Amino acid sequence: MSETRRKLTTIFCADVQDYTRLMGADEEGTLASLKRCRESMGRLIESHGGRVVNTWGDGLIADFPSVVEAVRAAVDTQNELAGFNARRPADGRMLFRIGINLGDVIVEGDDIYGDGVNIAARLQTSAAAGGIVISNTVYDQVRNKVAVGFEFLGPLMVKNVDEGVPSYAVKIGDARDETLSAERSGPARPQPASVMAAAKAETTPARGGRRLYGVLGVIAAVLIGINLLSWQGIFWARFPVLALAVVAALAWNRDQIRFNRKITLLAILALGFVGINLFTWTGQFWAVWPILGIAAVMGVRWSMRR
Repeated sequence: MSETRRKLTTIFCADVQDYTRLMGADEEGTLASLKRCRESMGRLIESHGGRVVNTWGDGLIADFPSVVEAVRAAVDTQNELAGFNARRPADGRMLFRIGINLGDVIVEGDDIYGDGVNIAARLQTSAAAGGIVISNTVYDQVRNKVAVGFEFLGPLMVKNVDEGVPSYAVKIGDARDETLSAERSGPARPQPASVMAAAKAETTPARGGRRLYGVLGVIAAVLIGINLLSWQGIFWARFPVLALAVVAALAWNRDQIRFNRKITLLAILALGFVGINLFTWTGQFWAVWPILGIAAVMGVRWSMRR
């Protein structure tokens, strides 16, 4: 019986964009091209210290002990395959998509399993033709060690993973970027709409966030000004200002990736109850009960996190 164990490794997942169409147009030619591309990819993977774990159809999975070498292997692979495809007609190019993730996996014999592999596969399906997408765990290790650029794509949802996985597209070069953009806008298997929307929304997150906070701040100042100019002994603006503060906190929580969003949401609700209690103070701190309930939910969720 093969031994089952766990290890932390870098998972490299690749497949061919629009493989079914290529097979329908020319089975023998497509298989020959696939074999040639896989040989090149396998050679580059081994030269960077990686190991091809498995192949199926048009797909390939490899793992690397080094995160940096995994990304370098992916960049070298796409550069070499770009030269191969430059000599082929536009409708016959074999363009691979690559996803890379650093995660804990189950090892059984020569195969690897688990969420770490699933995340790499999801990143791969989100890559443009001829492109590379990496997880934030990979980005943290390579951002200052590999001579490429990165574009934040936002969180990608992965089956059996509660939180979205922040991801980055690897930008290999200006000429390649234009090619990838053209392929992405073409008819062949475009990116999912949710991924493209996330990429558009997250390209300048700080700028959009500052704009929203500015608008909310102006509204709060106007309400306070109206309250003071029409003063009748009641500071009624405190409640809409508290609501605006909660909206600002929720907007921040939607964009942030540092903390668990669901737990942070509960913390925001708890602070909202405290604010309401203080603004309606009658000598009793009744907010302790909803805060206790929220704390219990947070504790249960924290203890059950994977």
